[in-house]
Amino acid sequence: MAGLPLAAVAFHLCLLASSSAALRLAPETTSEGRHVGRTAYHFQPAKNWQNGPLYYNGMYHFFYQYNPHGALWDIGNLSWGHSVSGDLVNWAALDTALDPTAPFDINGCWSGSATILPGGTPAILYTGIDASNEEVQNVAFPKNPADPLLREWVKPSYNPIIALPADVPGDKFRDPSTAWLGRDGLWRIAVSAEVSGVASTLVYRSADFLRWERNAAPLHSSRAASMVECPDLFPVKQHGKDGLDTSANGPGVSHVLKLSVMDTLQDYYMVGRYDDAADTFVPAEPGRGDDVRNWRRFDYGHVYASKSFFDARKNRRVLWSWANESDSQADDVARGWSGVQTVPRKLWLDKDGKQLRQWPIEEIETLRRKRVGLRRDTMLNAGAMNEIVGVAGSQADVEVAFKIPSLEGAEALDPNWLLDPQKLCGEKGASVPGGVGPFGLIVMASGDLQEHTAVFFRVFRHHDDYKLLMCTDLTKSSTRAGVYKPPYGGFVDIDIKEHKVIKLRTLIDHSVVESYGAEGRACITARVYPEHAQTSNSHLFVFNNGTGTVKVTKLEAWELATATVNVGDEGFIVSESKDETESY
Repeated sequence: MAGLPLAAVAFHLCLLASSSAALRLAPETTSEGRHVGRTAYHFQPAKNWQNGPLYYNGMYHFFYQYNPHGALWDIGNLSWGHSVSGDLVNWAALDTALDPTAPFDINGCWSGSATILPGGTPAILYTGIDASNEEVQNVAFPKNPADPLLREWVKPSYNPIIALPADVPGDKFRDPSTAWLGRDGLWRIAVSAEVSGVASTLVYRSADFLRWERNAAPLHSSRAASMVECPDLFPVKQHGKDGLDTSANGPGVSHVLKLSVMDTLQDYYMVGRYDDAADTFVPAEPGRGDDVRNWRRFDYGHVYASKSFFDARKNRRVLWSWANESDSQADDVARGWSGVQTVPRKLWLDKDGKQLRQWPIEEIETLRRKRVGLRRDTMLNAGAMNEIVGVAGSQADVEVAFKIPSLEGAEALDPNWLLDPQKLCGEKGASVPGGVGPFGLIVMASGDLQEHTAVFFRVFRHHDDYKLLMCTDLTKSSTRAGVYKPPYGGFVDIDIKEHKVIKLRTLIDHSVVESYGAEGRACITARVYPEHAQTSNSHLFVFNNGTGTVKVTKLEAWELATATVNVGDEGFIVSESKDETESY
């Protein structure tokens, strides 16, 4: 898709296995020399605009859409950037893997995916914008498969391997998925298209990975939604947290279909059953309908075009997502870079068989340095706000568990609120006292609290049951003009009466705030751009603004070290002293 993240190839490079590598990102700089907002442990190139994944031969590779010409998407034609890692946290930049050089991609190398073929050779399928400005599907292979870094790629002259169909507009055919093998021995891929005005996810089959035929019926279609893109179909175990290879099917296996919707810039998914004989997908929640916008969401915040891969090294399914900027294009140009990837997340199916759980990959914890905590069973009375001191508030990992002693004070839920939880988070913000909640964290706060971002929960009474609302409120995140500062939110699918303890984990990385509620049942990612960060430190608080008391049964916060992200490009320090490294 245009300007959004594509599949990545995941590989492991031993040289980068240590998080204390000597090459580190240069300090951020303001207008006097500091790039405010550049992240410390989220993936991004050293410069310019960017916006997917597979494990092979002991290496993690990440291919991503990259504009080598500037910080904006629409200047020049897009390439594929290429970085390698040993732990999905520390990354080294390589030269671009694909550039627009042939008639079938001369106007841009857009999104796609990578697949390992029998015999161990990786292949990339990607959308090229050809000389007629039409979207076609192409293939590329490594020039030297024995090269552990896969630095050079060859685009065969017989491309495109899938031409633009006659019933699809030239600009509505893109984003080939990771391929999977059916039990008949044929490869399948999913491709997004608009067929006769209907948003469709098409299935193509191939015996040799070169000649592809379209299945008569789409995997999914919807007249209600506009163009959908970046399809991802992958299997999950019905029981347990282990991941599955993309071609897995059969007893004990469910499938997830994820689609990205252009008119909302949100990702949606549905768990269901995939039949590889007919290439059909039957949702586990048919009541949600064909309109993708009524499906479940990976993230209620600022992410798009997510892509998963099976990490055979650790037997897990890992999700990446793109979090673009939400301040002005002028700011992007001034900084010289735009866009980050979220922290890689492990995915698994919840016991209810309908929702996915997500959690930051365990390697992120290797960045933890200073640790602080509150006394166990700290009581937060109405209006309480306790500062978490001792760690850098702009680069931290916070885990907190809240116990709700009583649900009696929960406010009644207006049924209309169920339709728009994001609007509800704005109306019932962190500063609006409630019965049970709001309680949670205040992050990226200035000393006078004029700037702050609130991540919180609020419990509502709904008939004879309860609903848990999770919010990230950006309305006070910055005093700057021209910044998108919405409230984000969603209802958490959890039985509050059974789970009296509600857990929250928040990763803070300068301009990125990623929060995981109720042990990964709901996630919210936000971009924040506070002015105070240019000149002063950010503060962290735990708070309760409900009338009922909330107990903090556990709170731990760590300051995180700066990861090695895309060393070797411009803007990096060659070495640092031992003391500076160990200050984390």
